[in-house]
Amino acid sequence: MIDNAHLMSALQIDQDHFTYFDLEKLLAPTQLQRLPYAIRILLENVARCAPEALDAVLARAVGDGPDCEVPFQPNRLMFHDTTCLPALADFAGMRDVVAELGGDPAAMNPLIPAVLTIDHSVIVEHYAEADAVEQNLEIDFRRNSERYRFIKWAQKSLDNFAVIPPGTGIIHQMNMEALAKVVWETRTAEGQRLLHPDDMVATDSHTPMINAIGVLGWGVGGLEGQAAMVGEPVPINFPQVIGIRVSNALRPGVTATDLSLHVAEILRQRSVVGKFVEFTGPGLSNLGWAARGTVSNMAPEYGATVVFFPFDDQTLDYLKLSGRSAELCLQAATYLQVQGLYRHDDLPEPEFDELIELDLASIEPSVAGPYQPHQRQPLSRAGESFREQVLGGSELIGNRYLEPSFGEAIDHGAVVLSAITSCTNTANPAQMLQAGLLARRARHLGLKRKPWVKTSLSPGSQVVADYLSEADLLQDFSALGFDLAGFGCMTCIGNSGKLEAHVEAFADQGLKGVVVLSGNRNFEGRVNPKVPAGYLASPALCVAFAIAGRIDIDLTREPLGQDSAGNPVHLHDLMPPDDEVQALVAQVVKPEFFQQRLATVWDGTHHWQALSAEGSVQFPWDARSTYLRRPQYLTDIQAEPKASLAIENARSLMVLGDNVTTDHISPAGAIPASSLAGQWLLARGEDPHDLNQYSTRRSNHEVMLRGAFTNKSVKNRLLGDTQPGVGAWAWNADHSQCLPLYEAAQSYAGTPLVVFAGINYGAGSSRDWAAKAQALLGVRAVVARSIERIHRSNLIGMGVLPLLFPAGQGVEDLQLDGSEQFDFIGLDELKVGDNRIRLQVRRVDGGVDEAELIARFDSQQEIRYLSNGGVLPYVIRKVVQRTRG
Repeated sequence: MIDNAHLMSALQIDQDHFTYFDLEKLLAPTQLQRLPYAIRILLENVARCAPEALDAVLARAVGDGPDCEVPFQPNRLMFHDTTCLPALADFAGMRDVVAELGGDPAAMNPLIPAVLTIDHSVIVEHYAEADAVEQNLEIDFRRNSERYRFIKWAQKSLDNFAVIPPGTGIIHQMNMEALAKVVWETRTAEGQRLLHPDDMVATDSHTPMINAIGVLGWGVGGLEGQAAMVGEPVPINFPQVIGIRVSNALRPGVTATDLSLHVAEILRQRSVVGKFVEFTGPGLSNLGWAARGTVSNMAPEYGATVVFFPFDDQTLDYLKLSGRSAELCLQAATYLQVQGLYRHDDLPEPEFDELIELDLASIEPSVAGPYQPHQRQPLSRAGESFREQVLGGSELIGNRYLEPSFGEAIDHGAVVLSAITSCTNTANPAQMLQAGLLARRARHLGLKRKPWVKTSLSPGSQVVADYLSEADLLQDFSALGFDLAGFGCMTCIGNSGKLEAHVEAFADQGLKGVVVLSGNRNFEGRVNPKVPAGYLASPALCVAFAIAGRIDIDLTREPLGQDSAGNPVHLHDLMPPDDEVQALVAQVVKPEFFQQRLATVWDGTHHWQALSAEGSVQFPWDARSTYLRRPQYLTDIQAEPKASLAIENARSLMVLGDNVTTDHISPAGAIPASSLAGQWLLARGEDPHDLNQYSTRRSNHEVMLRGAFTNKSVKNRLLGDTQPGVGAWAWNADHSQCLPLYEAAQSYAGTPLVVFAGINYGAGSSRDWAAKAQALLGVRAVVARSIERIHRSNLIGMGVLPLLFPAGQGVEDLQLDGSEQFDFIGLDELKVGDNRIRLQVRRVDGGVDEAELIARFDSQQEIRYLSNGGVLPYVIRKVVQRTRG
């Protein structure tokens, strides 16, 4: 153990005495000021938690050393329910395996605080009704009570594990409003009170929202999160940092949503995957905490690991506003000041690997769509973008497309869903109050939502409802159909429920409808499988589009409706001025609201309190359960890993195109009764109305495997231009029959399988089941032009090898038809960095071709995981070795 006590200094705050790891004992003040603030926090973490790596990391930080691994050790971890339920099932399964291998199962326990926020299960089934919140909660608990009892078992059976119950709020908003401390206090071995930055990871790609208040954190896959929970580091390559230097201020009427969509557009055009982004410059003082949260939340939409805003006066104001204690506020301000982590306008700006200048005054009102978050469109071009990209460039749109079967003037481009949803924007009081005031003006003029628009309001925390009620705006929202529907992700995660009944029928007949949401993702079919196009917009624009009822409108010029006297009403007639919004924010957003909600954050509703469960070291699995099964990937773990990583005689299961997301690989939405997963559930007595979502069945591999790659957009190119049904199909092992993917994969019986893909493979949610499904289907390697960061980590975490084609090359160069066999040569000499792997392609006519592939590893830890067949076997073997008698 390296002694790092010489790096510590004393600090007195009021009458309290603390110690801390002093960055000025690592670097001179002038050197420290040149480093990005996020790198300073990373250095402190290494100095405190991994001193053996400090010399290399410090040398790289000041430009005197090569790239290196950073063994980041977070203070804490957060989960949401659709990643935590599988993680808890894995924990229970790992305890079983540890016991079977002769170790102590009780030793399989979280070593750092882990918080689960149950926010991903509730569905918008009741809406535009006064009691929609309660009705949706009732359905949620009816369907998910078994899952929730399992969580209560975990509460009683695991240390360091706490739960924010359903109906409370969204993981990232709860993190920002209630849990984050900015400065963390622990005890040294000698009993001293140690202060250090609050840093964390969470199993959701939008975790960087917490970067908005100076907390370093990012999203990890569920598997990597489980490893962190038992004390393993979260290794990353020392990151390049891109600075965004902001100047001036946003113009009147321009929102944080507009800024975040602009940032997504410019950064997606650059290569920022695996990099940190940090904001700097004189304009920061004009960018409030809420706007920062909106921008940081969307980090995964352009691929950045972190989007960091240094702690400054704006952040301190937020800590006070959100009801943090005076003691914590003083600790944060004092510690961060002496540590060089408090940004002031008069301090030198850090130096970055690359600097982007951004004039806030240049930002304009925007939406993003129709398929990607970075497809920013000026508000005036929303309809034009739909016509070009969804309708194939036709000049006809609106009523001129009317088909007899549609009726009610509904047509392609109709807004069929409009949802104020997601922590991305509901954490922003100015935007929520702006939307409420717009609704009030519309109500007074007699405007209504169009009858084909399903509307909902699902804030990220109950505090939002508190200040909307204080402002007397809930009735105004209700008049436009935006009644409170629940406190959870809901529409943003795809839990949008069914469309209006008549619109469901039109969608089945080919209606190309549109969803407008204040969320962060609009991938095709993500929000609702029957709605192909989606546009991200501010909450106020969600209300405006619900009134207009169609996307083919220029809201900057055309009226969105008529008042009760028949006069045209324009958006500018409804949009409240910024000073009115800010005055209302100051009046109704109160610290006591945050304090009152924090006092009950762990309590839950009467539904939660009525559930009971017994604690035990090992979980009593029920073979009849359709929600909870002992994980199949934890049923054959040996005490020692295999001696070789060699992959020989492999076959191609699928060849996929570009932009195959984790939603495509492992869907989260409703389970159709006609699907393989639905048929499996029905055969075991499930009610056809309660098949629930794939996201709620992630602790049952039987369902998840049958649902893999069933998104209708997935096309297996080995089958040519046609395939027999919806979702991916594949050839069976003897190439005699084309079957649904799950059934085809079963025929290979132990033969290693390969998936080939294009760019951005695995983009989207940090969904560990996207990797688990592939591993259980028999996939041993994924070969793509590019793989998104978290999905790549999850593949390694499941023992699946991620490989890249060299630049300029792709699967089309291999000319595959599915009959080939593959050998991967060079897998037993892997090292950190880029490894050159030879791919031998053996064809049925006896021909042999070769190609070079790249296996990149960012850390020795990743190689250890892969060599052990994944994170879970690695952790199991460590616990067994430590506890076996």
